[in-house]
Amino acid sequence: MLRASFFFASLCLPHSAWALVPPDYQEPPSDFSAEIEAGLQINTGNTESSSFNGRTKLLYDTDNFRQEGVFKAYFASDSEKTTSEKYDVQLQSNYKIYSGYIFARGDFTEDRFGSYTRISTISTGYGFDAISGDSTKLSLEVGPGYRYNLPQVSESIPDPKAEREVILRTAAKFEQKIHEYTSFNADLTAETGEDNSTVTLDMSYKNTLFQDWAFKVGMNIKYTEVVPEDSKQTDTITTFNLLYTFK
Repeated sequence: MLRASFFFASLCLPHSAWALVPPDYQEPPSDFSAEIEAGLQINTGNTESSSFNGRTKLLYDTDNFRQEGVFKAYFASDSEKTTSEKYDVQLQSNYKIYSGYIFARGDFTEDRFGSYTRISTISTGYGFDAISGDSTKLSLEVGPGYRYNLPQVSESIPDPKAEREVILRTAAKFEQKIHEYTSFNADLTAETGEDNSTVTLDMSYKNTLFQDWAFKVGMNIKYTEVVPEDSKQTDTITTFNLLYTFK
């Protein structure tokens, strides 16, 4: 009798109640995503050296706001000493409006062997999507800012003074999806001040290997108009990394 009652009740249930999770169910898209990448090189034998670089990107994108944080680290050494040590932090918050977005941004760099050992830039302004397609995207930004530079110590200037100035920051962010598994990105940023100006080009090529794993080649080129004595105006960093993306 109990079995007959259960069978009758099950026939009366709607079809949706038979399966709590339909076969074609997909997780709803998440507002949060992250990328983690790293590259390591170790040389032994005739040459004793090692190098490491890592990058983490955190993104929280909603209908009204877009929050983004990028953290980078570079380190290299040989058998005798450390030859490179640099840390970058980039934070940006966008408030979306009908015609584009209003942003607030902070860029902070600690570079032990750079022409400037400490660089801090805070800026705000307006940005908009000049191109917003499925395969091609281009965003443009412009706004005022404030920059703090601490020059590297040199023999002629053992105790350098920090440089502070108001700047105008302009940026173009380009993204091209070549096909389903390959993409190219290029960010061009110019910071123009009365005493000094910089231009930075950050490019990357990413090829998906399988699922959430990808191989990424990156190049960062920065030109500084005025640098301390015995320093070069152009710095270039090239990376070959394995990247993991999760949402």
